Amino acid sequence: MASDTRDGWDIRSEEESPHEGGFRARIEVTTDRGGPRYAELNEQIRRLMDLARYASPEGAETDELLEQITALNERLEKVQVDEWHTPAGTRVDLPARGNITLPPYVISSASADGVVAEVTFRPFHLGGNNAAHGGQVGVAFDDLGGMASALAINGVTRTAYLTVQYRSLTPLSTPLTCRTWVDKREGRKAFVKGTLHDGDRLCAELDSLFIELKPGQP
Repeated sequence: MASDTRDGWDIRSEEESPHEGGFRARIEVTTDRGGPRYAELNEQIRRLMDLARYASPEGAETDELLEQITALNERLEKVQVDEWHTPAGTRVDLPARGNITLPPYVISSASADGVVAEVTFRPFHLGGNNAAHGGQVGVAFDDLGGMASALAINGVTRTAYLTVQYRSLTPLSTPLTCRTWVDKREGRKAFVKGTLHDGDRLCAELDSLFIELKPGQP
């Protein structure tokens, strides 16, 4: 496998690298995919999602917006690739690896001992009363819990169950600290715990199970 270790980030995958449970065994992780302005595009799409969440256009304005967004979707349709080659989810230099379906987070530490990240729920993630939707909290826990299990196992895992205890409101537009770690292992089972804090205040706790996949297992 060819390797470009610039800045310790870029990892090249073999074109025919086999899939393991929806992931390539050697998935390409790069800071180049999508080009030098992909970070700006990613942020503008997130901003579009935020603004759309509270938008209330009417009449001709709705018609104009619909025309513009339809045209944008047609342009995006022309640059579609498969999941193995999209920048979203593989741009490790961007919040949440450039995946706009995830609440944006920035990793401060990640190892077999666990993951610590700063998560910020944006207006798009509104549940009500300026608090994040509980499902979005679960999405963040699922991704970061999965990361903790994968690092501890050094392999590909999938979620078996995920339970979130909501202890207090999770605010929007506020940097929060999320911690996930493997509490115990039983064979291929990784029992993952997690916490989400706003300063000293506990917002939510995670109790989950991730299963190590066998080679080629879907």
